[in-house]
Amino acid sequence: MVQNIIWHSHVLERAQREHANGHPALVIWFTGLSGSGKSTLAGALEQALFSQGIKTYLLDGDNIRHGLCRDLGFSERDRQENIRRIGEVSKLMVDAGLVVLTAFISPHRAERQKVRELMEKAQFIEVYVDTPLEICESRDPKGLYKKARAGELPDFTGIDAAYEAPDRPDVHLDGAQSIGASIEKILFVLKNRGFLLA
Repeated sequence: MVQNIIWHSHVLERAQREHANGHPALVIWFTGLSGSGKSTLAGALEQALFSQGIKTYLLDGDNIRHGLCRDLGFSERDRQENIRRIGEVSKLMVDAGLVVLTAFISPHRAERQKVRELMEKAQFIEVYVDTPLEICESRDPKGLYKKARAGELPDFTGIDAAYEAPDRPDVHLDGAQSIGASIEKILFVLKNRGFLLA
């Protein structure tokens, strides 16, 4: 426990920011294997939401590791800390009234659950991009699977480190289907839950 630090309440509250923005704030958390299509889908969804006047921000795994998490490696502990930091940043952005989209492998259910618990009820939408390993490997946009198979990347998720698929994701996407169909499915869930106008 950190000593001598007290949470400072702001005069403006999230509800006021949401009212000014014209929509609720929430986190849309994309999870799946490397190469599953998380970043592509998160980017396409952000465009779709932005075109409707939704105030958004996209947090992507590689971008975050260039700055906020540049001091972290890929050990189990560092990966957990990476997700913890992203969760805290996402919470601040939700407090600012934004719809935050994140694209992280986030392979463990426990870490994803901790992020969910940071938010108020219904402010966390887990999107599981369920893409078969063979498709992810065939895409291999960064050449990571090739390196992992050659033993150059130990503990690579999906090869020699486990990925724990969500038990009950809010949105379960077939990673082999079209981007358009996937975005429609997410938007349907958001509308059904009252986050977007019908």
